Amino acid sequence: MASTARLQTLASYMRPHWRTMLLGILSLLVVNALGVYIPLLIRDGLDELQATFDFDRVIFYAIWIIGLASVMWLVRMASRISLFGVGRRVEFDLKQRIFSHLLTMDPGYFALNTPGDLISRATSDVDNIRRLVGFAVLSLANMVFAYALTLPAMLGINVTLTFAALAIYPAILILVQAFSRRLRNQQLQVQQETASLSDLIQEDMSGMALIKIYAQEENERRAFGGLNQKLLSANLRLSKTQNTLFPLLRGLASLSQLAILMLGTGMIAANTLSVGDFVALLLFAERLVFPTALLGFTITAYQRGEVSIDRLEAILSSEPQIKDESGAIALPPSQVKGWLCAHHLTYTYPGAETPALNDIQFSIEPGETVAIVGPIGSGKSTLANALPRLLDIAPGQLFLDGKDITQIRMKDLRAAIAYVPQESFLFSTTIKNNIRYGDPVCEQDEVEQSAKQAQIHTEILNFPLQYKTLVGERGITLSGGQRQRTALARALLVDAPVLILDDSLSSVDNQTATEILHNLSEGTRRKTVLFISHQMSAAASANRILVLDQGQIVQSGTHGELVNQPGLYQSLWEKHKLEQGAE
Repeated sequence: MASTARLQTLASYMRPHWRTMLLGILSLLVVNALGVYIPLLIRDGLDELQATFDFDRVIFYAIWIIGLASVMWLVRMASRISLFGVGRRVEFDLKQRIFSHLLTMDPGYFALNTPGDLISRATSDVDNIRRLVGFAVLSLANMVFAYALTLPAMLGINVTLTFAALAIYPAILILVQAFSRRLRNQQLQVQQETASLSDLIQEDMSGMALIKIYAQEENERRAFGGLNQKLLSANLRLSKTQNTLFPLLRGLASLSQLAILMLGTGMIAANTLSVGDFVALLLFAERLVFPTALLGFTITAYQRGEVSIDRLEAILSSEPQIKDESGAIALPPSQVKGWLCAHHLTYTYPGAETPALNDIQFSIEPGETVAIVGPIGSGKSTLANALPRLLDIAPGQLFLDGKDITQIRMKDLRAAIAYVPQESFLFSTTIKNNIRYGDPVCEQDEVEQSAKQAQIHTEILNFPLQYKTLVGERGITLSGGQRQRTALARALLVDAPVLILDDSLSSVDNQTATEILHNLSEGTRRKTVLFISHQMSAAASANRILVLDQGQIVQSGTHGELVNQPGLYQSLWEKHKLEQGAE
């Protein structure tokens, strides 16, 4: 991203708060105007008192200068509060935008972008932009006003001394330019190493049980130490560059005062410069030292901000691959019957050569329970992910109630399909809140009814806090079967007309899984159920069974029909019977 584009992007961040920003900048203008007037007042007082000393005039000038300095301090505080406040508001806005944007992205995006990197961008990079908007804008505006108001005043006193004082400033600009690219590259390296370290921390915290099972604490400690060392080295290189640049800037800026001292004393002796003018010039030169010295910090903030703008815009400019088409069809879940149909469904994962699904065709009637079985890698989960459009499938292949799912509003499509994936993800909150996640305001009796359908209610009542039991991160305090049935209860609570179970009862015994399926197929409001499973006993109770192999449906029928046909299903059933007999 070019520098001009970055500045335009930064301006877009600040635009909603331009009034507060303008107030802060105008306050800085007042501060600098007073900062120019006070040395001129001191000059006039010195020249007047040098000619005729009057103690009352000393008191007058002292009170006047103290009063102006107090006003200057108050206005400066107002400017800092305004500009730093804008920085905080921009920080808030960016975090809201990033989080909202991430919620629109499809699962494939998070497979390519690690959580640690995204967290680093949403925290440290946003913090860098806050500093850029607050501190850097304040410093830059202050420097512009300081030079714009101070230089005319200095030139009005003595042109020769002014140019002598400014002679060193071209060297400052050259020095800044020489260090600029190095600072930016080193700052980028720091932020990349920070993201890598965040990735490792996030991953290890999630997989702590596995680390302990395989006794890999020492390896993880070494891996962390290696990444931490890289971050330390990157920070030290950045600090070395900063600690070389900033003292040089301060030292060069202070030479302007030395020039005035060397030349000004001779002019006073020759009576071509008054003592008051000499003191005023020294004060003016001193006024320029601070904003010039801050130039180094401003550059660092800008370099960090530039890198962070690029990293944030990489998130905000990314477009979801799966989104509503223009003119998408509204389909209220209350009107959905649950008829599913696939017509020559084919899907190939990006970068793969072999289709995961190859010319799939089926029709599932409303209220029908259909089991999908097949060996690992046959395409079962791919089919489950395709139905709620978690995969970017082509139009004209999958239909819900006769409507192409790519033409249905995703909000309506996903409200009509309750999906329980293989990994039963639970949030770090109570069992009750996990079950009612899809409907956070539902009543306790509705939560319990869903838990009963999922065959988990009795076990919840045995917990000391029952439905108020905290499940811990990812449901770590529950067993595998309890997690799966809690996730199922969550799906059942939303009462969607279509339910997809993607091997989500694998940790539940066959008898319980069969009872759950039986409950789902009864009642006045029967659901269309797709039961993807390796549990052959439970699958056998379905109305119909589809057998997948290498992305194709190779058999279809009831258990009674398929078990007597030579083929894959018969082999899977015989293997299941052997395993049952061996237990």
